[in-house]
Amino acid sequence: MSSSNMIITASKERVGLLLGVLGVIGFSVTLPATRLAVAHLDPTLVGLGRSLVPAVLALLLLLVTRAAAPTGRQIKSLMIVAAGVVVGFPLLSAWAMQGLPAAHGAIVIAILPLITAIAGAVRTRERPSLGFWLASIVGSAAVLGYVVVSSPIGLQLADVALFAAAVVGAVGYAEGGLLAKEIGGWRVICWALVITAPFLCIPVAIAAYRHGIAAPPEAWWGFAYVSLISQFLAFFLWYQGLAMGGVVRVSQVQLIQPFATMAVSAVLLGESITPIMMVFAAIVVVTIAIGKRMPIAHAEKEVESFHTRNQSQTAEK
Repeated sequence: MSSSNMIITASKERVGLLLGVLGVIGFSVTLPATRLAVAHLDPTLVGLGRSLVPAVLALLLLLVTRAAAPTGRQIKSLMIVAAGVVVGFPLLSAWAMQGLPAAHGAIVIAILPLITAIAGAVRTRERPSLGFWLASIVGSAAVLGYVVVSSPIGLQLADVALFAAAVVGAVGYAEGGLLAKEIGGWRVICWALVITAPFLCIPVAIAAYRHGIAAPPEAWWGFAYVSLISQFLAFFLWYQGLAMGGVVRVSQVQLIQPFATMAVSAVLLGESITPIMMVFAAIVVVTIAIGKRMPIAHAEKEVESFHTRNQSQTAEK
């Protein structure tokens, strides 16, 4: 690679990291806002309903910009994105926030960078070094250790739900980051929301009918946040960051999320931040920060070949 190309690549990675940080800041308020909402509203209404509001905005944006309809292959990719970040993560995290403090959930969700890196390595054929994986595994072990140590009854079902949310969310992140290279970050989340919306209307309507929608203003403020920021605007930044900086590399900026979420939880919900939380959060962040410095082979020729084949198939159709 020539020196000019190396400079351009490095510049793109820096911009990608910046966009990723901004996206993570938006995501950091998700668990506290969700906890505010599910304290008075049904978790199904919150978890799935939060996608219906931005779906309307997404449809209008796609129509106004005359965005090209996704191809058949892209629709399959969008379905994976939707399953992870439109359905799976929101629903599972909403259910878990009924029984767990948001600050506690922040530590569990800290495993997201590792799982996103794994999914990204599989999908984009990036090849992190052994040191990267060792650091990430230590961080993940710390997350599990925190869950066991901090709970008087050990691992709870709500913790399992959060782990599952992290897994499906990470797969949606990685798939969306790869697709964003083709159609742009904002189009990925817009199409994922629009495609999914018709299937979410019925369960959301049933939840609203059975449990009602009466709730104090703070619950609706929480719902508004997860709908407009967590489920919509933050994804514009996040997916574009993953596309520009690489899924494996940019996923590691999520290391700031536990601290940001705990701070917001203390201010917004009055939750206490215990020393053990800070210790385990620091362990997780340090191990992931070490992994971030480890080399990652990009397999550029393979990735370019991947996109060339996709473009050829699209042209033939």
